[in-house]
Amino acid sequence: MPRDSRMSRMLHVLIHMDRHVKRATSEEIARMLDTNPVVVRRMMAGLRDRGFVTSEKGHGGGWELSRGLDAITLLDVYRAIGEPALFSIGPHADHPECLVEQAVDARMAQTLAEAEALLMARFETITVADLADDFERRFAAHRVRNGPGGRCASGTA
Repeated sequence: MPRDSRMSRMLHVLIHMDRHVKRATSEEIARMLDTNPVVVRRMMAGLRDRGFVTSEKGHGGGWELSRGLDAITLLDVYRAIGEPALFSIGPHADHPECLVEQAVDARMAQTLAEAEALLMARFETITVADLADDFERRFAAHRVRNGPGGRCASGTA
């Protein structure tokens, strides 16, 4: 099962919008993420619907943050992208009448639900600003060691 990278991609975009580009078109974000602008619009729509970004069409338009990164949690972003499955493992159900499978599936479902609840609680305590601050620390340390550089594919830090 391929990994779903929508959340990390949207976190990346939000930090760039806060630190580097203030307003970005779907085409600019698509180049940064190496994807299609239609995919960007679909992902950004969830953030817009929740009030984290605004969009303006036409010349000079684009996406812009409408809240500070300290007001957006990882849980907010997770919900905005549609709450994708967190785990690629889970109950099987090929032979639901099998008592072994019932026992395995029941414990798997219970354990995964507990793990998901813990992860959601943790997501709620981490803001996008926390990630941006970590970026700033890493970038400062990188510059001390290596001088200017350390750019993303978008051409920004």
